Amino acid sequence: MPRAAEDLLRILAPQVLGTLVRRHGAFDACEDAVQEALLAAAVQWPGEGVPDNPRGWLLTVATRRLTDQWRSESARRDREAAVAAWDPSGTGRAAPEPGEDHPGDRDDTLTLLFLCCHPALSPPSQVALTLRAVGGLSTAQIARAFLVPEATMAQRISRAKQRIKATGARFGMPPAGERDERLRTVLHILYLTFNEGYTASSGPDLQRADLTAEAVRLTRALHGLLPGDGEVAGLLALMLLTDARRAARTGAGGLLIPLTEQDRTLWNRAAIEEGTALITDALTWSPPGPYQMQAAIAAVHAEAARPEDTDWPQILSLYRLLSHLAPNPMVTLNEAVALAMVRGPRAGLDLLATLDGDDRMTGHHRLAAVRAHLLETAGDLAAAREEYRKAARATTSLPEKRYLESRCAGLTGD
Repeated sequence: MPRAAEDLLRILAPQVLGTLVRRHGAFDACEDAVQEALLAAAVQWPGEGVPDNPRGWLLTVATRRLTDQWRSESARRDREAAVAAWDPSGTGRAAPEPGEDHPGDRDDTLTLLFLCCHPALSPPSQVALTLRAVGGLSTAQIARAFLVPEATMAQRISRAKQRIKATGARFGMPPAGERDERLRTVLHILYLTFNEGYTASSGPDLQRADLTAEAVRLTRALHGLLPGDGEVAGLLALMLLTDARRAARTGAGGLLIPLTEQDRTLWNRAAIEEGTALITDALTWSPPGPYQMQAAIAAVHAEAARPEDTDWPQILSLYRLLSHLAPNPMVTLNEAVALAMVRGPRAGLDLLATLDGDDRMTGHHRLAAVRAHLLETAGDLAAAREEYRKAARATTSLPEKRYLESRCAGLTGD
């Protein structure tokens, strides 16, 4: 199947799932039906072409799959109970047909996002379920984002689906108080989805533009819903400022180009201006939060016309504040790079050493990659080569693997 069609399916899948859940309830059954519809599209579209209304096509096929599941008498009773539980009117009215306009044409993805963040689920389960249902990530990709085994993540997602079913929750945006409680998880999910798109955890490509675009779209929608939330504005700013570098991040053959070597004339100035304006405004009226701090760091990078113009002392200060607001090994990793730029590579290496006992970083390629870079900067080329090799063996991203191997091969001497 052409890549454009694959990207379209990833974008449409959560929209179709949201519509089905709104109409029928039974989250688990609806997701199964959507997966079957996606499989049918993967088989039929390459030969027959993408239909004029691909969303309607998927919705029709998925609805038929549900109908097939509900043909037996016992299945029909399950359906009636699910519809009664999910229908806000309590009438148990029949679901609209796929061709009807008003219920099927609206985008329910944001509502689906909040549903997956139901308070009956634990925070890790909320994030995992939403990344699967809304973000379109595979179980393996989600497991890597959480730094846990794939089997563990599969069990977590399965339990979350069953729990959603057991709650009898209704499909719709939660009331304001409950919505605010779920918001932190929603933001985290959007952040993880964007990150997977910006630097894919596996596969031949460094970036997945479909995921970054969908994360930005949903965050824009959320910002429109909650314009007075500083962290929502901060996350949108962070995404815009980060994605602005996309065109400069890869060279011929998809070769990764690090930030310090990018052609900054290729950066998207409109996205940078919008993101900078968003974060500048948010910081004037909102208490600083983790996403605002990350957006502020991205804005400082964007201000520098050349790598040597980067205000590293300011970035280091922002990372230290971020570390206080949201302690995280990845924050420490980035803080070590900023510290090395300000005080030298040995200071950065000392900070990195504090992560050696962190189970979340065991075997993670980024720790070895950053250590290799700092060792190279410090002149310890033999140790740097070993760390580059270690990082290359650990990553499942082919562009990152090629980059790390090329860095290793380029080091000579002792």
